[in-house]
Amino acid sequence: MSLKQFSILLCRFSLFIIYFWFGLLKVVGLSPASPMVHKLFDITVTPIIPFMPFSSFIVLFGLFEMLIGILFFVPKMEKIALSLFAFHVVTTMLPLFFMAEVWQKMFVPTLEGQYIIKNIALIACALNIYISLETKESPVGKINSAPLTFS
Repeated sequence: MSLKQFSILLCRFSLFIIYFWFGLLKVVGLSPASPMVHKLFDITVTPIIPFMPFSSFIVLFGLFEMLIGILFFVPKMEKIALSLFAFHVVTTMLPLFFMAEVWQKMFVPTLEGQYIIKNIALIACALNIYISLETKESPVGKINSAPLTFS
């Protein structure tokens, strides 16, 4: 196994662990992120779907996260995982813009803010997975994946 293949496998496994574990914590009611998710739910979801109680939403959201994790780990399901991941990352970044309590002051996030900002590392893992799929499937991608050289 090459270092590149190992790196992709590590990215897939990392995303599986993070998404499955954090989703499971939401499903069983033990997530430390639940209060922040509840505040964001009240701001963004309640006006659109007023009949959905938060207790149902948090379980569904946790199951959604667990599904993303599983899909990252199952071969040939990466494209679906990446699509769901993109939607998830956008929604989980919303507190940075809608909730002042994730900032102590400008450019100084609270612990919750740091929890959200770490998504940049998850995005990097997902991009590596995406690029690996692109080069496997496309003859053009294989040509373009050669290192750049300058003469």
